[in-house]
Amino acid sequence: MKKVAKLIHQTYVSYLPTAFPAHYYGMPNGKIYLVFSRFYEVDYGKTGLEFVFAEHKDFSFDYDSDTILALGQQQNQSPVFAEHIDNPNTQYIIFSISRELNSYGEARIFLNHEALKMKNYA
Repeated sequence: MKKVAKLIHQTYVSYLPTAFPAHYYGMPNGKIYLVFSRFYEVDYGKTGLEFVFAEHKDFSFDYDSDTILALGQQQNQSPVFAEHIDNPNTQYIIFSISRELNSYGEARIFLNHEALKMKNYA
């Protein structure tokens, strides 16, 4: 499968509400999507793992030049280092949660399908 969602940053320790790694992807529509996993309670004393897909609201992504830009600074559109997108008080909107996925590799395949839809209909 062709890789369309571009991995721009991954961190094993983040400010997100999880103890697991977080991955940040640049998408063809100029948005940055983040993926992280977290535990959920299946039954009393039993947990499972779910994958959370969210859209970053503080930064955008220039897909063609692989550049991260801070939103809300129209006069100064200087690039941002990838490490800056994981910060305290990160603003994001969750758009999907999956309990069927088993790995970050499967999560990336899901994002690639979404990115291909964006490229084909944009």
